[in-house]
Amino acid sequence: MLVNSREAAFIYAVSAAGVAYSVTRACSRGELTDCSCDNRVRARRPNNWQWGGCSEDIHFGEKFSREWSESGEEPLKEGALHGPKGLAGQLMRKHDTEAGRRAIRSRMQRVCKCHGMSGSCSVRVCWRRLPSFRVAGVALAALHEGAALVRLAQRGGRRPARLRPARPDLKRPNKTDLVYLEDSPDYCERNLTLGIPGTRGRVCNRTSLGLDGCRLLCCGRGYQTRVRDVTEKCKCRFVWCCHVKCEMCRHTREEHVCN
Repeated sequence: MLVNSREAAFIYAVSAAGVAYSVTRACSRGELTDCSCDNRVRARRPNNWQWGGCSEDIHFGEKFSREWSESGEEPLKEGALHGPKGLAGQLMRKHDTEAGRRAIRSRMQRVCKCHGMSGSCSVRVCWRRLPSFRVAGVALAALHEGAALVRLAQRGGRRPARLRPARPDLKRPNKTDLVYLEDSPDYCERNLTLGIPGTRGRVCNRTSLGLDGCRLLCCGRGYQTRVRDVTEKCKCRFVWCCHVKCEMCRHTREEHVCN
């Protein structure tokens, strides 16, 4: 990442969450040799139910994700404090990747099944299961909107530097919040240095109110409507056995393109 923006914070968090999620799920399915089910939960002894089944081992998934995140860190150059590869950037990445993993762990679900004669629930067996990744993704998207702007605060003596709110009126972020160091660049305009293609010339949806709609995607510059001749497959049918045969049809299509 060239800019430590709130978008970068989201990418760090969702990537770390994705690794933790995938490894945890693979463990419970027996696809990895170094892990299996989480037996630590069985040490707890609830009153009206008991642990059983295969609880998914989020702790192993988090450990793997943490090692994966830290393996990409380059050694700090002496005096390098700011910028994507400086100390501030490292602290931001560490905070946001941990927040991503916490988003998975905090949403682990307890699933139970009843056992007993004639449909009774004399024994209730429970285990812990991952939520759908969409649930964690929606939570991280909300955190992206409320991410906290921070700065590097160097403290005297041997005390390590840490991230603090960029302004006195901002609240101190907690461990589940996302943090960022720089304002987002203008994604509407092309910026080759930052790898931003801009939105000029992008095809937009005139009737949509979402991100693909001309109103948002064109950044207030308006759009042009053009008519194109399109040739594509049509009237497809299955031919026994076994292929699909199509005709080529030519028609006109209306497109809306950002100015």
